[in-house]
Amino acid sequence: MYGRLARAGHAVTLLVSGWRGAPRRARIDGMEVHRVGGRHTYPFHAPGYYRRKLREQRFDLVVEDLNKAALFSPLWAGVPVVLLVHHLFGWTAFQEASPPIAAVTWLLERPVPLLYRGVPVQAVSRSTADDLVRRGLDASAITVIPNGVDLDFYRPDPSEPRFDRPTLLYLGRLKRYKRVDFIVRAVHRLVDADPDVRLIIAGKGDAEPAIRRLVADLGLGEHVELAGYVDELEKRRLFRKSWVHVLTSPKEGWGISNLEAAACGTPTVASDSPGLRDSVVPDETGFLVPHGDVDALAARLRLLVQDATLRDKLARGAHAFALEHSWDRAAERTAVHLSAVLDARARTGHARGSPTSKDGGGSQRAS
Repeated sequence: MYGRLARAGHAVTLLVSGWRGAPRRARIDGMEVHRVGGRHTYPFHAPGYYRRKLREQRFDLVVEDLNKAALFSPLWAGVPVVLLVHHLFGWTAFQEASPPIAAVTWLLERPVPLLYRGVPVQAVSRSTADDLVRRGLDASAITVIPNGVDLDFYRPDPSEPRFDRPTLLYLGRLKRYKRVDFIVRAVHRLVDADPDVRLIIAGKGDAEPAIRRLVADLGLGEHVELAGYVDELEKRRLFRKSWVHVLTSPKEGWGISNLEAAACGTPTVASDSPGLRDSVVPDETGFLVPHGDVDALAARLRLLVQDATLRDKLARGAHAFALEHSWDRAAERTAVHLSAVLDARARTGHARGSPTSKDGGGSQRAS
């Protein structure tokens, strides 16, 4: 989104984390990129770097992308802040991380309602907005702007027909909290009635060994393929050719893979959980099932595998839904939101200056 804002004439600076061997400065998609710290140390390095290197640029806004650990930028930014929130983990952190790391994540989220009180918020889904309100943030300060998808890239292609064999797809990181095991167990229920059914699991992560053990224990070696990491072209091919996309996380910010599948004309069966219920429209783009109910998941998958007419109807609905969610539209709505924040500040007597961005987010500088 912020690359699009940069191309529209805004000056955008990203302050993000780095990795071993990464250049500390770069220019990408028209944005000035500053990299500090690494995956786990970035929150400790970012405030000091900003004060030393960036604060004097007199940004109009700082947009903080709240990504696991809050930066508490209202305490040090020196200019108006907009908080960009995908989702907060809450207790779901304990489903993935070790108890000490999960506890730190949970504790760092506790001060968010207090330290960001009065800060304008951009949430990527209604589920995220509702979560923030439950935690004590003002609903009137929250603007919901869903993530988009590259509709030029993700689109149906008649030259790539569906697999001949009924094929389900999970595509994403292999993490414990994603609960890919629910999908594997649902397939175990399906193969008794339809021995041709198969599941492709595309992605990598530290849950892969446990998933492989489960596949072996259930005797599903002929029905489940772990494809590992796939590049963007293969990712698109799998979305186009699979019959149904499946996602069973207990919580997401939005569930962007649901939208990527939809853009390729593939319906989704997902858990009825925060974020996923925003990116799947029941009976129009796919189905939602109670999270953790493997029998319900299997029943919906069986229905879609067996009913080609229903599958085609949902595929058309999914594609139509995706067309409403382009990255261009998300960027345009973001620009409107940021401008409204600046205008509101100007009306209350605050000076205007220029934007920057944090890890994954962005701030734009008026130009």
